[in-house]
Amino acid sequence: MSLRRGLSTSLPQLFGFTSRSFRSLEFPRKPLLPSNSSGDSNLVHGIHVFHCPDAVGIVAKLSDCIASRGGNILGADIFVPENKKVFYSRSEFIFDPVKWPRAQMDEDFLKLSNMFNAKKSVVRVPNLDPKYKISIFVSKQDHCLVDLLHEWQDGRLPIDITCVISNHDRGPNTHVFRFLERHGIPYHYLCTTKENKREEEILDLVQDTDFLILARYMQVLSGNFLKTYRKDIINIHHGLLPSFKGGNPSRQAFDAGVKLIGATSHFVTEELDTGPIIEQMVERVSHRDNLKSFVQKSENLEKQCLAKAIKSYCELRVLPYEVNKTVVF
Repeated sequence: MSLRRGLSTSLPQLFGFTSRSFRSLEFPRKPLLPSNSSGDSNLVHGIHVFHCPDAVGIVAKLSDCIASRGGNILGADIFVPENKKVFYSRSEFIFDPVKWPRAQMDEDFLKLSNMFNAKKSVVRVPNLDPKYKISIFVSKQDHCLVDLLHEWQDGRLPIDITCVISNHDRGPNTHVFRFLERHGIPYHYLCTTKENKREEEILDLVQDTDFLILARYMQVLSGNFLKTYRKDIINIHHGLLPSFKGGNPSRQAFDAGVKLIGATSHFVTEELDTGPIIEQMVERVSHRDNLKSFVQKSENLEKQCLAKAIKSYCELRVLPYEVNKTVVF
């Protein structure tokens, strides 16, 4: 077992005609084949995250909870911020679901949660639990969307894409249209204006999702939308926040003559581009880069950064920390 306890001072349409502002196409589903699993076929992989006030004996109780049911911890990450009196942990373990039924597991971890007055206690068994239901929002630029679709197709993201929503109309011969049609993923084109963001219609489309992904969706979601949806929304910003907020950050950074460019994946909040950061990536640029090469490098970073943030979120690696930070194990 690998166990680390560290001290630190630093934590959810396809084609629409131009004469119609809202059109949805749904295609018959073709499920993906599950990936092969290795090791003992009787053992299943589980993940548990815990956030509670710091106290003596938390690690011992967590370990005993898993071991007492015949489970074995493969790795554990612990974070206790200096002078904060809070405890964060993420444990990966294997177990026999015959000896430790899924419902019993929930009950056992609930007891621990009550014992330590936990703010967050979540357990996930990827091979037994449903995949996360998500919707992807996108505008005209689709490099992030295409990358996510291929990641999903290859089984590298534990998500079920319920639909793609866009304020940009795409033709039937586009790569995106053909891909979504082939895999039975609905595409919803909603023409938006400054006066009407079509948020009520969007909320109807995403009400059964677990979280949302903004893959270069160039519309600002209102505070009312966020309060009504009430679940996490992950955005990709084509800039290294907190610098170059708002529109066209690549041009902003290019004009500023920066030597490092970046991409930031963060949670969406009411204040534009200021939500808790999940992932950031950077790449070096120089005076030899023109705006085209600058943007190409930026787009590559955006794809990688967003995919990694989603993967971390689905693997329960992301926890809230203080007011506007995250712990990412």
